[in-house]
Amino acid sequence: MTVEPTDRGFELATPGGRFRAYADYLWNDHAYLRLGFQNAHWISDELVRTNQPWPHQLAVWKDKGVKTIVNLRGGFDASFHALEKDACRHLGLEMVDFTITSREVPIRERVIGAKQLYETIAYPALIHCKSGADRAGIMSVFYMHFRQGKTIREAVDQLNIRYLHVKQGKTGVLDYVFERYLADGEPAGMSFLDWVDSPMYDPAAMKATFRAGMIGALLTEKLLRRE
Repeated sequence: MTVEPTDRGFELATPGGRFRAYADYLWNDHAYLRLGFQNAHWISDELVRTNQPWPHQLAVWKDKGVKTIVNLRGGFDASFHALEKDACRHLGLEMVDFTITSREVPIRERVIGAKQLYETIAYPALIHCKSGADRAGIMSVFYMHFRQGKTIREAVDQLNIRYLHVKQGKTGVLDYVFERYLADGEPAGMSFLDWVDSPMYDPAAMKATFRAGMIGALLTEKLLRRE
């Protein structure tokens, strides 16, 4: 579940290396947009979802009791990962990498892995992707269902415009996963996990039948440029 990154190209041991990492993070990762806006929401008393946190924001989250940081982005060679890993190490926070995508139907092992993740991490915990909208959204659905015991019909509210998730774009494939369960699995009396573990759960077929709206796709791919 946890992958040890290499952080190639962003050596933080020297002032010059740290400057280059922050410069890349600020501009190429659009971190300047997240200085005053974290898209942060406590969805229970033990889990908060946010966009990509700055190192100094991680210190604030630790002061609020957070023990574990879950990075959903991957990006093991990226500046954000180097800075985040370094900050977690200095702050004594546990950092877990659990990569998930925003435009693909998660494979069966990824869904089961999400359940196992929430069974094993130390709480309170923070999960984040880049914007806190899509990957944090689907992982929040999994959290509400697997750990909080909410039905999928209730939990899917975590994929909502109030968290900046755009259902009408290509990121709407995440919603489509749960729509297929509610249309096929729930009427058959299957639990969500049983459905995922059955031949009915076919990520490639679901991806092939999903259609994003043109305006929504323009918004997520061209204007917002969601990762």
